[in-house]
Amino acid sequence: SWGPYRAVPGDSSVIGGQWETRGMAESGKAGGGNVLGHSSSWTANGTESGPCPTPVSSIVSPLLTDMYQITMCYGYWKSGRHEMPAAFDMFFRTAPFGGQFCIFAGLSQVLSFINTYKLTEDHIVYLKHQMPFADDGFFDYLRGLDCSKVKILAFPEGSVVFPREPLLRIEGPIGICQLLETTLLCSVNYASLVATNAARMRIAVGPSTKLLEMGLRRAQGTDGGLSASRYSYIGGFDGSSNVLAGYLFGITVSGTHAHSFVQSFSSFSDLPRRSITLPDGGVYEDFVGLVISHRQKMGFEKTNEGELTAYVAYCQAFPRFFLALVDTYDTLASGVPNFLACAVAMMELGYSPIGIRLDSGDLAYYSKEARRMFREVESKYGREGFAASMRIVASNDIDEDVLYELGSKGHSIDTFGIGTRLVTCQAQPALGCVYKLVEMDGKPRIKLSQDLVKISIPARKRVFRLFGGPEGMAVADVMLAEEEVLRDGPPVAGREFVCRNFNEPSKRDKVVPTRVVEMLECVWDGKLEAPVPMVNEVREHAARSMLSHDAKVMRREDPQVYPVALSDTLF
Repeated sequence: SWGPYRAVPGDSSVIGGQWETRGMAESGKAGGGNVLGHSSSWTANGTESGPCPTPVSSIVSPLLTDMYQITMCYGYWKSGRHEMPAAFDMFFRTAPFGGQFCIFAGLSQVLSFINTYKLTEDHIVYLKHQMPFADDGFFDYLRGLDCSKVKILAFPEGSVVFPREPLLRIEGPIGICQLLETTLLCSVNYASLVATNAARMRIAVGPSTKLLEMGLRRAQGTDGGLSASRYSYIGGFDGSSNVLAGYLFGITVSGTHAHSFVQSFSSFSDLPRRSITLPDGGVYEDFVGLVISHRQKMGFEKTNEGELTAYVAYCQAFPRFFLALVDTYDTLASGVPNFLACAVAMMELGYSPIGIRLDSGDLAYYSKEARRMFREVESKYGREGFAASMRIVASNDIDEDVLYELGSKGHSIDTFGIGTRLVTCQAQPALGCVYKLVEMDGKPRIKLSQDLVKISIPARKRVFRLFGGPEGMAVADVMLAEEEVLRDGPPVAGREFVCRNFNEPSKRDKVVPTRVVEMLECVWDGKLEAPVPMVNEVREHAARSMLSHDAKVMRREDPQVYPVALSDTLF
């Protein structure tokens, strides 16, 4: 177990019931169980975890930055200040999606970048071309740069975090710290936004409903698609359609067929054979005839034959994983009846069909009607438990609002496949993390603004999470100056602590915590301080962190503001 959390008693209403970290395999293997019948036992091949992380994407290099970072670095070098010690905070000012919390993600990308930071000779040649006016000594300086003098403190990846508190504290010579800014922001902003979007959807459906990320084709580019799969899984999704995400991160990969597969068949004459392999390896010679006989017995003789042929072909190819997309032609008049004809035939031969997928129309109505039809077949054939065992998967432009709407209407959906509005974060396309200088040469630095929310909090800070109350929930986060902690010590369990609520600065709050956890951990001090966790470990930590906060803070409607406080000294 890593990070500051252990199993913490929590209010199960945070997610509509106890959040289970179901299906998590051991020994570095991830997976959300057999979501749609596919294997989840693959060992991750990604490079951003373990004792020597490297970036997954080849485009992540020191040149993945804004030009002004390099020009500022030249300015520091030219004035002889590039080696002066500095400290920067990365934080966001407002929680996303109209809520009060965020899931911190992207730390593994940060550490893999830091661990491999080095400008190549080709990089130097290019920068010389862009800056022909610069002294040759500057490029010699760049050639020798790495992160051996950098120190990074961070929240554990997957933690619930709040506005204004430093997710990362970066210390070191100002030249290299400045050069890191853009890449670190790029690594954290989107990752945290997607993980938070996913977590909010997990809260919306509760712990038992499966969630599948299916947004690769709609994502902002290939790197965005891969990141979305990874961080939606951290936020609470059970799997993804993204094959590369499964290969790299061990995430359970799920997928059946699309409308084109159904449309490609016209009649049974399209099939090269009528037989199907039996579970024991034998052959049943006329599977087509068996399916047709069950269709007749159920009174479904006017269904689309091409669709039924497609389902037969899919059963022949995947007899253990039969799940049918049922809305190509007519969901209730053809798709579901054709599925049932095949499903009953498969069960007769010893197989267990999985269910159906709905991709259009009134999902609540269709799911309830499909479940009703399942119950009728269960009664007709005496197949006890059939209706309950059939999985109903729904997709079609689903987002957080749709999930709550479906919940209020009532539905019979077991699994949601969510794509576009998850991976693009359509409700809020950017998080807005910033990277601000808070100390220079041992002296605090503050950024002033006419806009009060843009005033930065100076000095190097430590962050402590205070727990209390009958459930042992998190009750406040407090920030103290580094020197203050060294002088007076941190907050202590059982002892009254007085602080200023950042959201209500005129008030002085008194808290007597039952437990205190320091949130900023040293993850890099010239070298990696501990192996980077696997994706499934981060996911488990995110689940525990969510459970440690009150439902009122996590809820969608009128969420309670979580106190982020400052010590009197820092205030």
